[in-house]
Amino acid sequence: MSTLGTSDVEVSELSFGAAGIGNLFTAVDDEQAYEAVDAAWASGIRYFDTAPHYGIGLSERRLGAALRDRPRAEYTLSTKVGRLLEPTDAGGDDLAEGGFAVPATHRRVWDFSADGVRRGLDASLERLGVDHVDVVYLHDPDDHAEQAFHEGYPALEKLRSQGVVGAIGAGMNQAEMLTRFVRDTDVDVVLCAGRYTLLDHRALTDLLPAAEGRGTSVVVGGAFNSGLLADPRPGATYNYTAAPPELLDRALRLKALAERHGTTLRAAALAFPAAHPAVASVLVGARSALEVRDCAEQFATPVPWAFWQELRTEGLLAAAAPVPAPEPS
Repeated sequence: MSTLGTSDVEVSELSFGAAGIGNLFTAVDDEQAYEAVDAAWASGIRYFDTAPHYGIGLSERRLGAALRDRPRAEYTLSTKVGRLLEPTDAGGDDLAEGGFAVPATHRRVWDFSADGVRRGLDASLERLGVDHVDVVYLHDPDDHAEQAFHEGYPALEKLRSQGVVGAIGAGMNQAEMLTRFVRDTDVDVVLCAGRYTLLDHRALTDLLPAAEGRGTSVVVGGAFNSGLLADPRPGATYNYTAAPPELLDRALRLKALAERHGTTLRAAALAFPAAHPAVASVLVGARSALEVRDCAEQFATPVPWAFWQELRTEGLLAAAAPVPAPEPS
């Protein structure tokens, strides 16, 4: 377990991202969703992350139900603010708008105001069926920086000082604005998705050094870059769109190298971000018990030192990127 920043909030080294059980791209039923959470618990995962955006509330409802009989003090729960859910009678589904296979019963309204933060958190607590969450992130404030920094962040800081939440931060699919959060605010943690992987080292330039210097924790999501590093093949996705040919070729090279060294690309993709000293947890999205168990098994599997050495030799790994220490001989 690692502690987030200077807070008392602890997270497991491997954590469960609940977008998949919110029907990301394809539907799963309640039973499959609950089995995925059960498998995560059985695998030792004790940090669970969700958001109103995921399935326009479905992920929060399912995660809350799946955790309801677990001792609340034994797990860490995070959600996000910045999108309020308002009822709509537009009809249809949410796939085109949000990417989730759910009926479009609500629409998302961007709101990083202090009132929006408080209303959003209250609504999340109701959907989750809990009286508190441990971590709250400002979610994807890319186009709302002014309001997020001057209204949303102070609101989170106030909630933390009041003891309503234990840790606060921001979660984004970029590194640049997260670096600003680390440098200009007193966040405990940032959630960086898809920007510190075997294929994308952007967070290594500024974000991770800044976080390490400030004592801010980083949770890394998207270690598989939405699928390409889990199963590189024609048609695989990279950051939720079709993978460009040059990145597919690079992923296939990584896979071949991993197999030559007796390991898997999935194991290497999970081990890589976890090796950085600023990273507190690696967040994996899963929609089934099988996927969860596979991720836990791969995460627990040591990756040979020679694999990392060859990656550097082949120019497939940044020279400054930390890698797991060699296994004792």
